[in-house]
Amino acid sequence: MTKATHEYSYPLRSEWSTAEVTTVMAFYNAVEEAYEGGTPAADLLDAYAAFKTVVPDKMTEKQLDAAFTEASGYSLYRAVQAAKQAGPTVRLTGGEQRG
Repeated sequence: MTKATHEYSYPLRSEWSTAEVTTVMAFYNAVEEAYEGGTPAADLLDAYAAFKTVVPDKMTEKQLDAAFTEASGYSLYRAVQAAKQAGPTVRLTGGEQRG
C-alpha cells in the first residue's frame, strides 16, 4: 500500500517542544492511516493516549480536531471513537483527501 502524500499543514502549537510535536504528529499519522487503509485500533488508542499527555484539555483538543479536519478532511474525534468500538483494526471512510 502506498502512503498518500499530504499537502496540508498540520495544526501544531509553537509552545510545544520537539518531543511534543513528535507525539502529536504520531497521533495525526495514526488517524490518517485509519482513513487511508486501516490501522490497529490499539496503536491508534496508544497514540491518542500519548497525544493527551501533550493536549490534556478538551477545548484545545476540539480546536486541533477542527483545524485538522479542515486541513485534511479527517476527524480526530471520529477516529478515536471508531477505535474504541472497533475490533482489532479500525478503518474509516469519508473525509476528503486534499492535494
